[in-house]
Amino acid sequence: MVESSCWKGTALRNLSGEKGTILVVDDEASIRRILQTRLEMIGYSVVTASDGEEALSAFRLLTPDLIVLDVMMPKLDGYGVCQELRKQSDVPIIMLTALADVADRITGLELGADDYMTKPFSPKELEARIASVLRRRFHKTDINMIPNSGIIHIGDLKIDTSRRQVHKNEQRIRLTGVEFSLLELLVKHSGKIFSRVEILQQLWGFVPEMNIDTRVVDVHISRLRTKVESDPNDPEFIITARGSGYFFPRIIDSEHD
Repeated sequence: MVESSCWKGTALRNLSGEKGTILVVDDEASIRRILQTRLEMIGYSVVTASDGEEALSAFRLLTPDLIVLDVMMPKLDGYGVCQELRKQSDVPIIMLTALADVADRITGLELGADDYMTKPFSPKELEARIASVLRRRFHKTDINMIPNSGIIHIGDLKIDTSRRQVHKNEQRIRLTGVEFSLLELLVKHSGKIFSRVEILQQLWGFVPEMNIDTRVVDVHISRLRTKVESDPNDPEFIITARGSGYFFPRIIDSEHD
């Protein structure tokens, strides 16, 4: 168990990291030590917490740029932490899970996590996933980019690519980084069908090795539809091409500030 005073001290020592601050939450001290050491070596600031309640306290105090979040923890599990965080923030979350059941492994995604890895995992692969998620958060993709000042209007949606914000009927919709990048990818290539594998490669930067990986795409598509569609069961923006993937059928009307 790491006391709150310890993670506060760690935070103060490491906030000079150039790449951003990462909150690592895991009840296994060995995993916390390994990840903290490796991530600090490549330039991140790292704060650690050993249970869900401590994680929420650390988040409120420090507002990290990304959270690596274990599922099975005392006091409050990772699912509970993710659910609480999504009520107030779109901070990127990568979940770690040792659960074998597919349904259990995607529960975190359904609650709003950006990505997940199963235990045991490769620290090097986790570092690559972290870099990919943060790249989406702080930088724009380089595939046929819409100008940074561009504002896209499609029906009652307004997509601001510079602020990475979406409004529907003038009301702000809170999207996670992955959800915005997914919407942006489909909108920029209106009419083009993207397979699940292509979406994984574009947004997560890796080729899927298991069917569960492609299920990640379906979960994010479902979450995105609940936020931008008037009727998620009869979508008009994010369309399923049966057996092929997903596409955005509308013509883009862009304007620039």
